[in-house]
Amino acid sequence: MYFPTAGIEVAPWVPPIVAFGISFFTSMGGVSGAFLILPFQMSFLGFTNPSVSSTNHLFNIVAIPSGVYRYIREGRMVWPLAWVVIIGTLPGVFIGAFVRVTYLPNPKHFKLFAAMVLLYIGTRMIRDLLRKPLPGADKASSEKRFQELVRQYRKKEERAKSLKGEALPAVRITHFNFKRLGYEFYGESFDISIWTIFTLSFIVGIVGGVYGIGGGSIIAPFFVSFCGLPVYTVAGAALMGTFVTSIAGVIFYQAIAPFYPDMSIAPDWLLGILFGLGGICGMYFGARCQKYVPAKVIKWMLGGIIVFTALKYIYGFFC
Repeated sequence: MYFPTAGIEVAPWVPPIVAFGISFFTSMGGVSGAFLILPFQMSFLGFTNPSVSSTNHLFNIVAIPSGVYRYIREGRMVWPLAWVVIIGTLPGVFIGAFVRVTYLPNPKHFKLFAAMVLLYIGTRMIRDLLRKPLPGADKASSEKRFQELVRQYRKKEERAKSLKGEALPAVRITHFNFKRLGYEFYGESFDISIWTIFTLSFIVGIVGGVYGIGGGSIIAPFFVSFCGLPVYTVAGAALMGTFVTSIAGVIFYQAIAPFYPDMSIAPDWLLGILFGLGGICGMYFGARCQKYVPAKVIKWMLGGIIVFTALKYIYGFFC
C-alpha cells in the first residue's frame, strides 16, 4: 500500500503489528512507544520528512486511551500529577513543533538531536539501576512491597484458582496545592514540588514537540530517576499527558502546514491510524500486565531500549 504523505510503500499489516509489539512493553513504563515507532518509520520505512513527527503524534492519539483506561480502572492514575504535566507540556509542544520545522528539517540533524536526548535519559536510568542501595533501603521501597503483595496474590491464586473479586490497593492523594503534591501507594508516602513537575514538563514538552512523542518517554524516566516516584504510579499520568499534548501537536502541525508548501508537515493520517490501531491493543494489555512485572525489569527494559536507539542514531550520523 502506498502512503502519499509519507512517500513510502508498505504492507498495511506491518504498522499495527509493529506498534502492538512495541506498545505492549513500553506502556508498562508509562511510555506510548512513539519514541521507538519514529525510528522504525525513519530507518526501516524511509519516512524522513518532518511529517513523521506529526504522524507520531497521531499514533499517540489513537493508541493511548486504552492504556489510560486500564490505569484509571485499577486506581493507579495520579490525576493531580497528570494535570500538572499537561499544563506544563502544552506550551512546550508548540515551541518544539516550530523548532522542528524551522531548524531541524534535515533528518540527519534531527536524528542527532534525538540521540542526545535519548542517550542522556537512558544512561541516567541505567546508572541509577547499577547504583548500590543503602543497607536496608530496598526493604522500605514501595516497589519491593508491591512485589511482595503480588507474590501474596499469586499464592491466593494457586489456592483459589482465581483472583476475581480481589481489589488491588489504589493511589491515595494526601495533599495537593500550588506548592506540593503528595500521595500514598502500598503503604509508602511520596511528596514532590509542583513547580519541579511544571518546569520539567515544560522542558520535556519542547523536546517532545520536536521529536513527535508528546514527552511521555522522557518524563516518565525523569519522574522515576530524578524524583524517586514509583513507576507504577507515574505510568498513567505520563500516558495521559502524552495523549493531550499529542492532540495539540497534531492540530499545530496541521495548522502550520499551509505556511510551508515545500515541506510535508501535516500527518499521514492513514499510516498514523494503522500504527495507532496496533498501539491500542498493545497498550491495553501492557497496562494490564504491568503489575505482574517487577519495576526493576521495566526500568532495565526502558533504559536498554533508549540507549540502543540513541547509539544507533549517533552511528548513523557519523557513518
